[in-house]
Amino acid sequence: METVSIITIITIAFLGSFGHCVGMCGGIVVAYSSTKVKSGWSKQLQALSHLLYSFGRITTYVILGFIFGYVGGVVTFDNLTSGILLLTTGFLMVLIGLSLSGKIKFLTNLEHSVSKSPLYQKTFKSLIGSDSLTSFYLLGMLNGLLPCGFVYVFAITAASTGSPLWGAFVMLIFGLSTIPALFSLGFFVSIFKQTALRNTLIKIASLVVIGFGIYIAYLGYEYIVDPNKSILSCHI
Repeated sequence: METVSIITIITIAFLGSFGHCVGMCGGIVVAYSSTKVKSGWSKQLQALSHLLYSFGRITTYVILGFIFGYVGGVVTFDNLTSGILLLTTGFLMVLIGLSLSGKIKFLTNLEHSVSKSPLYQKTFKSLIGSDSLTSFYLLGMLNGLLPCGFVYVFAITAASTGSPLWGAFVMLIFGLSTIPALFSLGFFVSIFKQTALRNTLIKIASLVVIGFGIYIAYLGYEYIVDPNKSILSCHI
């Protein structure tokens, strides 16, 4: 996997997490921070609880990345299918980037939440009411399954690698890059209520997503027009 791609993934995920992820998942973080994290806990114990929540999310992301990478490997048989997959990935990234910037509502339409399902609500209620450290990890795993357009970007990227291991790695890098924002939110909720800061980070992230989408689409175009080009499953 190219270094530039890893840096791009980290940049998109890090900036986007302070903008989009804080807006989408901030309510959940605030909810468990105020309900499950006790005021008498030491800073170390509080930090551990927030990290366990994030590690739970990352576990789900890695599993999804493995699955999407495997599926991508199954459908990627030749240059044509590789090109179509990359073109689709690039196109969707551009749409998501435009949605992050507020130009279209594509991301909003994707993020139809499953949180209203009885099974999710029952499980969430059980975990949010538990004081055990394990419950923070399980809550993170549960919320890692919530529909999120930003996660879709990297799930598609994972599929484009055509490899379960590289797909899992893409989602691991994505998950780790979102920790600073959601971890900090648990301690400093007021900072991320500043609309100007969030909007600036979202705009930067949207531009990076659009640029990366164009790059991925170009790779797809190369696969299609050049029949002699070798298929590198970890090209991105």
